[in-house]
Amino acid sequence: MKFVIASNNKKKIREMKDILSSLDIEAVSMADAGVFADPDESGETFEENALIKARTVMERSGLPAIADDSGLSVDALSGAPGVHSARYAEGTDADRTRKLLSNMRGVKKEDRGAKFVSAIACAFPDGDFFICRGECEGEILFGMQGEGGFGYDPVFFVPEYRMTFAQMPAEVKNKISHRAKAMEKMRDELKKRMA
Repeated sequence: MKFVIASNNKKKIREMKDILSSLDIEAVSMADAGVFADPDESGETFEENALIKARTVMERSGLPAIADDSGLSVDALSGAPGVHSARYAEGTDADRTRKLLSNMRGVKKEDRGAKFVSAIACAFPDGDFFICRGECEGEILFGMQGEGGFGYDPVFFVPEYRMTFAQMPAEVKNKISHRAKAMEKMRDELKKRMA
């Protein structure tokens, strides 16, 4: 079975392909499927945005599509940046991370709880769809640590592993991350549907 990954983020596509490799699914990028779209993420939740992206790419490709909408929810910022994580500041991932750190200036260590959230939607040409959600709890550091990952990974510290997502080997992150948890639920649902 072939699915289109509804994303233009090369790092996210690679991560999702790695996670999907255990299923008998050929995951292709939007470019590989000949789809050039930038769906309007107008939803108020991660789930709504994931479904908008999956449906748009499914309709344009004629193939089942998988879309992830994910972001960082910080307790001290009342859940921000949330669904606006990718648009929290103009510029690069580092610019957005610097804005986050600036907005958290003065927040004590014990009040820096946060979670990464991922909602993954699968949309099928027959109109069927489902959505799975995964979360990973952690805390926001006072500065960036690590060179790997992307987005807010350098400041997202997972106490259980005593490192940030950016310091974590990909094979570890791909087992414990919010996206990995949502993808695992998605895999289970796809297995049921393919049985």
